Amino acid sequence: MNGRNGYAVFFYPQALEALGEAIKPYLRDGPAGQHVPCDEIDTAGALIEMTLHGRSTDGADVSLEVMVPGSMVRMIVSTQGDGSFGFGPRRHPPEERADMPVIGPTAEPAAATPAAVPEGGAVPAQQAPAAPERVTPPPGDDAGKPGTP
Repeated sequence: MNGRNGYAVFFYPQALEALGEAIKPYLRDGPAGQHVPCDEIDTAGALIEMTLHGRSTDGADVSLEVMVPGSMVRMIVSTQGDGSFGFGPRRHPPEERADMPVIGPTAEPAAATPAAVPEGGAVPAQQAPAAPERVTPPPGDDAGKPGTP
């Protein structure tokens, strides 16, 4: 996985044993173990199709397709070099941005006094809105009822 863009395909130990000498020319050693570096992968069928690009002994470009049963593959890792992505360990500490303020226990306290509380610290009591007055019709007034002349 030495900086190549593409995929690294890791196999189960039993699969490497079953594939034997046929898979050895394609295996590479890396910090995470032996893997097959691929430029493209197709996992749609029962076989995992790995496309490898390289050069032949006479210098011609060669495109190879290696297919293995999906049950032999332990893990496929994307090795795209588009920046840091994923949950793996970071090799470099994150850059500090000059336009962002420092926060946390090492930051300086705020210099301005908060304006949310009035001077003296007293908070004014909130009054509930007044309920609207109910208007009741006088007794015996049937003018608003249906069926009355």
